[in-house]
Amino acid sequence: MSPAKVISGSPTTLECFPHIHDDPSTLPRSLDPFTITTSTGFLPYLTSPTTLPDVFKPTMSLLSRLPVVKNDGTPGLLATYELGPAVLKELPDLTDEVDKLTTVDGALDLYKVMAVFRDYSFIASSYLLEPCWESWCTDPEKSYGLGRDVLPKAVARPLYRSAQILDLPPFMSYAASYALFNYTFNDPSKGLVYSNLRLVRAFEHGLDPRSSEAGFILTHIDMVKDTPGLITGALQVIETLQQGGPRSAVNDGFREILTSMEKIEAGMEDMWSNSKPSEYLSFRVFIFGITSQSMFPNGVIYDGVEDNNPLYFRGESGANDSIIPLLDHLCQIPMPKTPLTKILHEFRAYRPLPHREFLAHVRTKAEELRVRDFATQDTETTILLLRTLNHVRSFRWRHWLFAREYIIRRTPHPTATGGSPIVTWLPNQLSAVMDMMMSIYDSVLAPRKAQGTGGYNGACQKLVEPMMEQVRDQKEKLAKEVEKWCKERGV
Repeated sequence: MSPAKVISGSPTTLECFPHIHDDPSTLPRSLDPFTITTSTGFLPYLTSPTTLPDVFKPTMSLLSRLPVVKNDGTPGLLATYELGPAVLKELPDLTDEVDKLTTVDGALDLYKVMAVFRDYSFIASSYLLEPCWESWCTDPEKSYGLGRDVLPKAVARPLYRSAQILDLPPFMSYAASYALFNYTFNDPSKGLVYSNLRLVRAFEHGLDPRSSEAGFILTHIDMVKDTPGLITGALQVIETLQQGGPRSAVNDGFREILTSMEKIEAGMEDMWSNSKPSEYLSFRVFIFGITSQSMFPNGVIYDGVEDNNPLYFRGESGANDSIIPLLDHLCQIPMPKTPLTKILHEFRAYRPLPHREFLAHVRTKAEELRVRDFATQDTETTILLLRTLNHVRSFRWRHWLFAREYIIRRTPHPTATGGSPIVTWLPNQLSAVMDMMMSIYDSVLAPRKAQGTGGYNGACQKLVEPMMEQVRDQKEKLAKEVEKWCKERGV
């Protein structure tokens, strides 16, 4: 079967994403900052700004005094639970100024609009969750209590308007505010080196780069800096199949992905040393959402927005990163049809628009080109596919370990910041990739091993068999752990 015949007339990736091979420094600021290129991957093509235009001086003043510990080391508004009154007293409604953020040719400057979105989302989360922070500080063993259920017009309207422009939900999100658009450099000449990264905004101690809050966020940035290889590799797989190119080029695309994932997972492993598990629950208070959270039983009214009807949004979550969804789609990992998978799909809306469009494109192309079927027709490609899936497994397994050690062992709160069930949600996706790996091995490689055909020789077995043994052992271990935690929590 020729891949070219399968997708006759289908647009190419370059036709859908004309800037994907461009030099990021040449891109106009009228483009979404998360426009994907093969040199910046899933990071913004420009480092985020640290200040807002002069008209937003009241906003900047509030932001500078917001954290529990300010940049100068002195206590901020959240330290004394005075942020709420300060917002009501000091902040004017600057919504009309958002549409005035234009480039020299009169187009909206989405770089500045994204900065407004980031900064107002920090104020919004701080305002809504400040009472929960006070409850936590008073007695961490008790519940978070109730958050504020009305967001003042001076915060709600600028946040809503900037979100409208960017096609994002008007709430703090992983990429567009909390993490990937929230870093700068200590020394611009040194670039994306972990020790050179600094946060622009923080809730607790994060303006100190040695803090656990900074470490938690900066580790994510350090991981995403290595995504250009993922983009390049995925493009090579898709474009080679679309053009009817040689299998060797598809294999090289998978190798590019594997190299990138090795770097990403090495950075991910540094989380343990960059952010202490014992300190995570403290700053975590500020990244909860509204949906499925006990702190907001009746939602939140955004004053002056949506006819003042209560609104519900999912909270900031590393699950909104685009690394693993890209591989989910390229490798065609089938997810179980469960309410937990429905949450996975809901998270898509919280990614920047260029990420959503690119992931949807990869998903569609992988289905059209039947990437999995193509891979499993050849032993070498099958093994490369399995190794890619194994990175998805190990990434999700490490994510599960983080959830277990940073959260599950330390709090009975039943939901993650994004509103998913803390015990069962990650295993839903982790089990899916394990099942796919076992299915491919059992239906493709095991028969070739038994028959001595297809080039599945001793060298292949030495590479694959230990990997599959680990998958089987880990699947059994995961099931026991989930059962244990569910039983302890009465889930």
